[in-house]
Order: sequence, then structure tokens, then C-alpha cells
Amino acid sequence: MTQEKKPEGVSRRDFLKMTASLGVGLALGASGMSALGNLASPSRPAAAGRGGTPTGETIPFYGEHQAGIITPQQTYMYLASFRITAADRAAVIRLFRDWTKFADLSTAGGTMKTGDNPMLPPSDTGETLDLPASRLTVTFGFGPTFFRLDGKDRFGIANKAPLYLKDIPRMPKDHLDSSLSGGDVCIQVCAEDQQVAFHAVRNFIRLSTGSASVNWLQEGFISGGNGGQTPRNLFGFKDGTANALHQTPEGFRNVVWAGPDEPAWMQGGTYMAYRKVRMLLEVWDRSSLSDQEDTFGRYKESGSAYGKKDEFDAVDPSKLPADSHVRLAKNSKQLIHRRGYSYTDGVDPRTGNVNAGLLFISFQRNPDEQFIPMLRLMQSQDKLNEYTEHIASGMFACPGGLREGQYIGQSILES
Repeated sequence: MTQEKKPEGVSRRDFLKMTASLGVGLALGASGMSALGNLASPSRPAAAGRGGTPTGETIPFYGEHQAGIITPQQTYMYLASFRITAADRAAVIRLFRDWTKFADLSTAGGTMKTGDNPMLPPSDTGETLDLPASRLTVTFGFGPTFFRLDGKDRFGIANKAPLYLKDIPRMPKDHLDSSLSGGDVCIQVCAEDQQVAFHAVRNFIRLSTGSASVNWLQEGFISGGNGGQTPRNLFGFKDGTANALHQTPEGFRNVVWAGPDEPAWMQGGTYMAYRKVRMLLEVWDRSSLSDQEDTFGRYKESGSAYGKKDEFDAVDPSKLPADSHVRLAKNSKQLIHRRGYSYTDGVDPRTGNVNAGLLFISFQRNPDEQFIPMLRLMQSQDKLNEYTEHIASGMFACPGGLREGQYIGQSILES
């Protein structure tokens, strides 16, 4: 096995950085994944992703903030929730170290070779051996039950819980499925290539063997290759226009990043709110265009608010129907950073209707102040409720970014 030869297409500096941080011949977790340093580089020419972005582009895993939060959205997303089964803190630390090493490797565009011993399972599942990095990002978050479960301080870290981390209160119109909600740890994986994204989440699951089990897994997508325009949801309306109101460093500080009163590990972090929203497509598709536009308070084709010409023109709530989605969002006087994805889950066997909708994901510094009041207002008055059902929910605290050599959750688990 020749570890000294650097992978083709990877700079010597990047190769040395990866091998130094990952180690040679390193064994990972109960799955027996070995030789992370044994890298194979992408051999396929890089294609273009959303807005013509080269899919060979890498997004740094390390930094002040985790990637995948204010990163421009990639085309594909997997959201996985895990229940920790490890009995002690040391086992959790081993799992998080393994996850971090794999996240570092995969987001850098590296893969592991299949192994030298044909009598053992391959050291990589192999489906990305010839694929570029595809702007892969990995974002970790911790749920309330990671810190305390049934009143018990599981790992001696209950005093490290962030200020606003709790389950989203149940709303009057909720139809929540507990098997699709919550979790101890959430991992969001996004990429321009669906197979690259799936490879990552598949290996996070594989590395968790013996230490964690999967609660649920959601798969999402958005419209791609559209010149960076705001993506449209499955109702055909642009989704995320309001993000433009805060997309500056100061705006992100005020809207997304946790405040100085939070624990040190949350500095540079944020709260992820998750809602799975089923869209009643058959009902919607029988509605007139005027009813559809009145529901949002925006014109379907241009995305502009009523009384305006451009999608990003300032909204005048008085011009919008009182129960329209956009007017209620404006009346809440709060901003959140939306990063939602559409989903399709086949056909509902009970009704024969298409099971599809929105994986609503938003990031905010204070969900008690920003997200939950907005959700309450929407659930009680929004005309969109006629066409949707909220079927899953979750809140997760996403730590600040890592420095090289650190692992995810280190500042929580090591005092």
C-alpha cells in the first residue's frame, strides 16, 4: 500500500493537511472503516451545479461557522436524525471523532480506497470514487434529548445546554408523527450531486454502528441550474425571497448567529428549526391562479408582492390579503434564514394522492423570539393552512465552527 503518492488533482499542501489530520492506517468506529489516509481522487471532469457552479468546488469544513447554514443552497439535501445508544461519554466522543474525520475527508473531495484485503468489508461504500466534491457540506446539530432525557443528565453535560433549546411547542393544526420528529443529533448533508450527498449520510450511519441508531432520514431537492435565482417550491412559488433582507455580515449576526449570552460552544452557532410540511397538491392544483396568488400575496410568475414589480421590492403588507402567507410573515416583524427543500415520498396508499411537500429548515439566533411566534401566527391565520399539514418537527442547536484538530461537540463533552 503506497500512502506516499498524493492523489491526482489534490495539491501537495492539501494532501499533507488531510493525511496529517486524518492519520495513516486509522481505524474508525465499530464498522471497521480503516485507512482513512488511503485516498482516491475524483477522476470525472467537474460538471456544473445550481447557477453553473462547478461541482468540483469544495467548501471548507473548518471555520468560524459550520458550513451549510448561510452557504448558498446546493441542489440536494439529506437530513438524518440519530438517537445516541452509547452508554458513556467516552463512547460518544469516539463516535464524534469518527464523524468529524469522515466529514473533513469527504467535504475536501477525498474518498477511501476499497481496501487491500478482499476478505474484509471495503473501507468505503465506493459510490463516489470517481466523483468530485460537488460542494458537499455537513452540518451538525444537537437536540434537547442529547443534554437531558426523561429528566436524566445522560452524559454529565446538562449544564452545557443552550438557552433556547427545547422542542417546538405543539401547534393546534399539527398532525405530528413522533417517528419523524426530534432526535439527539441531527446531521444535514447537502451537495450538488445526489449520490455524493447520499454517500456521506450513508457512511455517517455506518460509522454510528454500536453507538447510535437512525431515528429518521429525509431527502430533499430544490430547482437547480437556474442562474442562482430563488428556488420554487412544489406549489410553484419562489421560496426564500426574504433571505435577501439580511444577507450581510451584520444581518447574519442579528438574525442567525447565537448571542454572547449563550455557552461558549454556541458562539458562532445557531438554532435549526425543522418542520416537515405535507402539501396537498391535488387540492392546490384545483385552485384558481387568483386563489393561489392570494394565498401567498405574491404573483406566481415574477415572485413580486402585490403592488410591486420585482421579487425583491419592499413589501407593503397593506396591499396583501389579510390572511396571506407573506403578509403574516411581515406582521410577525421577525426575520429567519430559510433553507428549505422540497420532498417527494411516493403515493399515499390510503388516498392515492401524491405524498410530497416541503422540508422547512430555518436558522435563527433566538427561536423563542423569531421562529416560534411566527409559527404560532401562521398556524392560526395563514390561508396556506388550507393546502398544507405539518407532520414532523424538531429543534437543534448547531455549534460554532471547528478549528483543525477539533471534533464536533468537543467543547461540550470536554470541560
